Amino acid sequence: MPVWNQQVLRTDASGMPLEWIGYQEAAKLYYLDQVVYSLGTLLYTMHGGINAITGKRSFIDVNSILATESRNFALQKRSKEYVPPLNNPTLFNRDNHLCLYCGKRFSMGALSRDHVTPISRGGQDCWNNVVTACRRCNNYKAGRSPESAGMELLAIPFVPTHAEYVYLQGRRVLSDQMDFLRTHFPRKSPLRHRS
Repeated sequence: MPVWNQQVLRTDASGMPLEWIGYQEAAKLYYLDQVVYSLGTLLYTMHGGINAITGKRSFIDVNSILATESRNFALQKRSKEYVPPLNNPTLFNRDNHLCLYCGKRFSMGALSRDHVTPISRGGQDCWNNVVTACRRCNNYKAGRSPESAGMELLAIPFVPTHAEYVYLQGRRVLSDQMDFLRTHFPRKSPLRHRS
């Protein structure tokens, strides 16, 4: 029996990861003949009606990765100037739900966004200046720099590429989807070794 909440990775025809979609959207793309090719694991076989003339039942197989034709959406995502939108769930995934001060793993509700250089001291709300912190460490650091608070930052914040951002937005990333996405990560990406 299929798991109906498994996300499908949609790419452009060249294989550039674009987004996660649900099985309904994937089936629609197959039905509209917009899928150029598909890869990966067969996730779903969706059955339709029975043809009154032939007596055959229609079906659509939905794989874990599918490629569609796309316009300038993909070109924009490949641009060197592209910066994905910053949000807490994706930030917390980037930092693997670890407080980058005490090094402990926390649930989403116990984490917060910390500005390495506080906004009150000219810092910006951008990927290169924010890290995941537990509420205790964030409150202790307050409006100070890590150095002035006597705290060590365990990793350097970075701006994810679009492919990394797509990965970070995924809920349950299958191994074949991860292998595909990993080929689009920069060589020195800290996300390369995630499973």
